[in-house]
Amino acid sequence: MTGRSRYPSSVFVGDTFCYFSGMTFAVVGILGHFSKTMLLFFIPQVLNFLYSVPQLFHLVPCPRHRLPRYNPKTNLLEMSTTVFKVSDLNVLGRLCMRVFKVLRLVHLKEGTGEKKEYVECNNLTLINFVLLWRGPTHEETLVQILLIIQVLSSVLAFGIRYPLAFMFYDI
Repeated sequence: MTGRSRYPSSVFVGDTFCYFSGMTFAVVGILGHFSKTMLLFFIPQVLNFLYSVPQLFHLVPCPRHRLPRYNPKTNLLEMSTTVFKVSDLNVLGRLCMRVFKVLRLVHLKEGTGEKKEYVECNNLTLINFVLLWRGPTHEETLVQILLIIQVLSSVLAFGIRYPLAFMFYDI
């Protein structure tokens, strides 16, 4: 490795790699006859999907890119946001935002002045949720937090799979 810093990242994996790697894991789980166990290791990804549902199903506006923003002045990543009119949301979208706000799962900032009817909301991804919870964070620290979440989820998966196997699997 050269003396260059790895942060901030200049290359990100795209949809093509994510689809390929997801399909690879699915095929391995299915052909290896441990699809339930494999699903347990995807707990963070399942939580990310559930948290993202309002944007993925367009109950709340979904921008093309939902990655965190890099602030070159502070050298920190900040949660990315989307701006919309609450009046443009359907009943389900308003309900989702109300529930997320009560549970403190979302940052809603109301507009002022002429833009009073607009609301700024963080994008609904696990990465942005960590930034909501932690605040602006250096990329290296954010990666470490996300890796810790994945490791703890894997430990939970082993805890479910082996001691509680008799409840979920035919032995």
